[in-house]
Amino acid sequence: MIFEFTTAAGFDFITFFAKHINATVRDNFMEIPNEMGEGYVRKVGFGNDFKLTIHRYTLKEDLIIKRNPSPDTSSVRTFFFYSNKQDLEVKYKNEENIPSSQKNDASILLSTNDLRTEVRFPADTNIQYVVVAIAADRLRAILSIENPNSTIKTITAENASFIFFENLDTEMQLLLKNIVSVDMNNSMNNFYVQIKVQELMYLLFSKLSLRENTTFKSINSNDAEKLLTVRSEILNDLSKPPVLNELAVIASMSETKLKQLFKQTFGDTIYNYYQKARMEEAAFLLKQAKHSVSEVGYELGFSNLSHFSRLFEKQYGITPKKFSYTA
Repeated sequence: MIFEFTTAAGFDFITFFAKHINATVRDNFMEIPNEMGEGYVRKVGFGNDFKLTIHRYTLKEDLIIKRNPSPDTSSVRTFFFYSNKQDLEVKYKNEENIPSSQKNDASILLSTNDLRTEVRFPADTNIQYVVVAIAADRLRAILSIENPNSTIKTITAENASFIFFENLDTEMQLLLKNIVSVDMNNSMNNFYVQIKVQELMYLLFSKLSLRENTTFKSINSNDAEKLLTVRSEILNDLSKPPVLNELAVIASMSETKLKQLFKQTFGDTIYNYYQKARMEEAAFLLKQAKHSVSEVGYELGFSNLSHFSRLFEKQYGITPKKFSYTA
């Protein structure tokens, strides 16, 4: 099933989605029809300029949600918080599937509505994510940051076009789980959810505030598409380190431009991003209790297991051997 829409003044996702699947919305709540699966979509409002949409369902067929570029200049900032046990795919004006994460799909996507996005959800999978839509001026008022870095300045600016990714750490995943599990029949829980959403945003912007304060480079849909392709290429085989000139060819960019836009979008250099993903994959494999430390090291391209152990301990504060015992 494909649901395609374009945001504009007065657009309400839950209303249009309910019409598309012949469902009924009551009190900002839509239950998934039995013939489609089970679960619900809920909208929670904190004013006209700050809204939350909660998605929690399992469907009998794949779902593709396409957001077309908005023709209207909008100050709305959209944040996708996703922590399911399968890949979230985001596409920008192309037909290639680009996973947001290889093994750890807990991620956050921040974007403006002038970029096309496509989210794919597989059938028979527990879907659980939230979308926060907030106006730039409301966001600035909530944050009240005196000296924001270039990333936060861009996100809170009135007329900006951007895409940023961040990882959803354990604390944020637990907070997200609490948000989607709240019983909204209690009249006080709207207030509770607003506090928790702001707490989630606090954790997100705490991460974003640590990014290097550099001049923001403008980005368009083609740049975003290429960056996601490069990211997919890096994650495709973590046993091989990325080769910058090869990635530049894939991105149709100069090496300098690719390095700048990649770090701007993902918050780290290409090689550091690769190494962190490599260690995340190592942790994932060690948790399976089916792989020894040496097997994981060799599988991820390490010929020197001492080097593997040092990198792992640097990222997680514990050696892979000890991690495998506690996982």
